[in-house]
Amino acid sequence: MALTVTVLGTASPHPRPGHPCSGYLLSAGDIRVWVDAGPGTFAELQRHVRPDELSAIWISHLHSDHWADLIAAEAGIADGGLSVPRPIPVYAPAGCAKRLAGFFGASGPEDLDATILDFRELSDGLHLDLDGLRLTSRAVRHSGMEAYGLRAEAEGEVLAYSGDSGPCPALRELAEGADLLLCEADIDRAPAGGEPQRHLTPEDAGELARTARVGKLLVTHVGPTLTPDEAVERAATAFGGRTVRAREGATYQLT
Repeated sequence: MALTVTVLGTASPHPRPGHPCSGYLLSAGDIRVWVDAGPGTFAELQRHVRPDELSAIWISHLHSDHWADLIAAEAGIADGGLSVPRPIPVYAPAGCAKRLAGFFGASGPEDLDATILDFRELSDGLHLDLDGLRLTSRAVRHSGMEAYGLRAEAEGEVLAYSGDSGPCPALRELAEGADLLLCEADIDRAPAGGEPQRHLTPEDAGELARTARVGKLLVTHVGPTLTPDEAVERAATAFGGRTVRAREGATYQLT
């Protein structure tokens, strides 16, 4: 039951040719979890699994580059010839179902087809056990909105995912001792003048990996002021350990 992560998309804040927005597929045995549903990731997801093979969907926060392809999933299952034997549990911040309903012109979540997606609210410290894949959500600091990072564990292997976040204690707790840290490095430098920091610099990502003593750093969600190669180089210098770029379509083992 090895734990792996397949990269579906990494782009920030909008998709680019060949680069969907944030999305990942966690796999452990027969368990499959779609983590973040940025634009373009539903198509990429189907290269690896059918919707009916998903155990759950997990959404870090409600910026469109992390959830909007739930629209494609809803439409594909409702009208596009795809099917699921039972509603897929969707663990997401409060209001996700309302946003999805609004796109389809529904008056509220109660008007969505309840046979497709089953929305369940995330909360800080929420623990889930999906037949041996254990997921822990922690509230992180991002733009003053409800946002979460994730820790996934299976048979002694640990993956930590930053979601979108500025530096905060919860990130360190999520990442502590992880075999693999999947971490954003969105901004070139921290904002000046006391403005709240809502993303990580490459140095922040590397320092988080170093202090949390992770095995490997996988850099993702690199913003438009950086190139991925530059972000990886800078993060690696701060970390001092193995640092690689998250690439669409690649599957990463934890150890």
